[in-house]
Amino acid sequence: MVDIDTSLKQAMEIQGAKGVCLVDLASGMALGQAGGGELDLELAAAGNTEVVRAKLNTIKSLGLSAEIEDILITLTGQFHLIRPLTNHGSEGLFLYLALDSSKANLALARRQLQNVEAQLEI
Repeated sequence: MVDIDTSLKQAMEIQGAKGVCLVDLASGMALGQAGGGELDLELAAAGNTEVVRAKLNTIKSLGLSAEIEDILITLTGQFHLIRPLTNHGSEGLFLYLALDSSKANLALARRQLQNVEAQLEI
């Protein structure tokens, strides 16, 4: 198991990573972040909190018993991955990873972000 800072550094090693943060779903605040550059990770954390909340509400309204594995948003030149955490003690948190789509392998990035989640200790 690894701490938040180490986990975020590992996520930044994913090919094409531009920025990553661990976000509290209740407040929309980033609990930790790495990278970012021109990407405002605090603003991204707050905005993606609304995305996750909307999807959770839709799932509930539809009466589905499914859980979100991840959410993918594709932009011109970027992939944005949102991965709600499910490990014990990490409920109500999610990882947000922005990738340069010209450098990233999306399938591999999803798998590597799962590994980061599995090793993260809150």
